[in-house]
Amino acid sequence: MRILVVEDDPKIAAFIGRGLKESGFVVDHAADGETACRRLLGEAYAASVMDVMLPKLDGLSVIEKIRKENVGLPVLILSAKRSVDDRVKGLRTGGDDYLTKPFSFSELLARIEALLRRPRPVADAAPIMIADLTVDPVSREVIRNGKKIDLPAKEFLLLEYLARNADRPVTKAMILENVWNYDFDPQTNVVDVLVCRLRDKIDKPFDKKLIHTIRGVGYVIKGA
Repeated sequence: MRILVVEDDPKIAAFIGRGLKESGFVVDHAADGETACRRLLGEAYAASVMDVMLPKLDGLSVIEKIRKENVGLPVLILSAKRSVDDRVKGLRTGGDDYLTKPFSFSELLARIEALLRRPRPVADAAPIMIADLTVDPVSREVIRNGKKIDLPAKEFLLLEYLARNADRPVTKAMILENVWNYDFDPQTNVVDVLVCRLRDKIDKPFDKKLIHTIRGVGYVIKGA
């Protein structure tokens, strides 16, 4: 799972990032609110750890912006502000949990795990439809033109990732991070192999092709 850590203190950011990576997460970092907002609105994350006092745009303003766009990912607010009023304000703004500094990493990890156990928002659980293709993230059922298509786990994860980013090009590095959870190795062809297998099942038997290669960039799935 991919988590965005939004923290302007490099030592705290490195501490959280290292611990989350050791716990099996893929971790991205944003050092200011504007970068955090752009990434949370443009990329897929399982959760975010959000500092409040940030350059350019404060953490609560970031949360307000993403909630207006109906981004329902879990947000753990991390703040040195300890008063009850501050905690209430953070939660009412749209934060899902509130942890004060200083903190222990074990508690931060436990709180993230608790947030991730919550049911997904309906929008995230709803079937994704692209042209005559339907991808159901709950049942993991794939149907195209009325025909059910069985996919192994990795192929389904790739298709779901492409579908959630429909009409938006994704790079090989992004696919590796979100489907395999490891950093980009320019020598690997594992993405190309998996895309080829997926095309054989999703596109080859049908006239209309949905998965397209963007030379020098990566791949995109689109119905129009």
